[in-house]
Amino acid sequence: MRSVWSGNLAFGLVSIPVKLGAAASSHKIGFRQIHLADNGRVHYQKVCEVDEKVLSAADIGRAYETPDDQLVEITDADLRALPLPTAKTIEVSGFLDLASVDSIQLDTAYFLAPASPAANKPYVLMREALARSGKAAVGKFAMRNSEHLALIHPHEDVLVLQTLRWPDELNSPAEAAPKGTVKVSDSELRLADTLIEALGEADLSAYHDDYAQAVEALVTAKLEGTEPPAPGEEGGGGRVVDLMAALQASVDQARGGERSRDATVTELKSSGERAEPRAEQRSGQKKAPARKAAVKTAKTAGAEPAKTAAKKTTAKKAAPKKAAAKKTASRRRTG
Repeated sequence: MRSVWSGNLAFGLVSIPVKLGAAASSHKIGFRQIHLADNGRVHYQKVCEVDEKVLSAADIGRAYETPDDQLVEITDADLRALPLPTAKTIEVSGFLDLASVDSIQLDTAYFLAPASPAANKPYVLMREALARSGKAAVGKFAMRNSEHLALIHPHEDVLVLQTLRWPDELNSPAEAAPKGTVKVSDSELRLADTLIEALGEADLSAYHDDYAQAVEALVTAKLEGTEPPAPGEEGGGGRVVDLMAALQASVDQARGGERSRDATVTELKSSGERAEPRAEQRSGQKKAPARKAAVKTAKTAGAEPAKTAAKKTTAKKAAPKKAAAKKTASRRRTG
């Protein structure tokens, strides 16, 4: 394990030499910028704004900019000399239930490993004590020119250190919450509960990065001079769905049944335009009674429009609902 920090974990009067290593790696696809004319790689140079000279790493330092635009140079030696006990020690100052920590506050996870054979016993002692108590330890430490709030908890045979965002770094969720009063009916909640049960437990180990695999397949196709993979279907974003019908259709689909209702979808229009509802259809299903626009679309495509679609629906809105209910009942009897 490559160490990114080393020091001591102070647990009361017990001091455990530890080192910190990444608990996860990334398979994010990295691209290089190129000059389209000759495929040359693009390099970025750091230039001084005063004398316009190109600078090397040895020429560059750091400075703190004050509110009145003054620059105060800060060297590595200055930072190392800061009177911070957390520079080389993670001082445990308290404990809490891991479940009580807001998930938004969780940041980066690291494996905390004993730095020497002599540290093994106190390390295991702390790991087992935390596991028995069901608690996580809270402390602070300094790394990479910043002080971090840390949560330490057992995970299998190791201790995991999870950095936390400081409480004053968390933004209020009020701006993201829906505006006004939104009412959800009991029947909608029951259908949502049923859908959750029908979909079942998620197995995180079964998930994989489709984007990375798709990019790798695209690169392979270009290298071999073959046709790149066909694009997938676009999602149905930007639409407001008849919630009850969509929930019922989702439950039917999750249960593996063929029965599914058509969900009325309202396209989101720009301001000033009137939104027109249309019928959302699933593959392999017959078209439900719709407006004249649906009949016109069916004729254009060469399909035979449903007879009920030609009837006027504006006079009595309840009629299509009754027809749909009869069709549903008929499907159930025949199924």
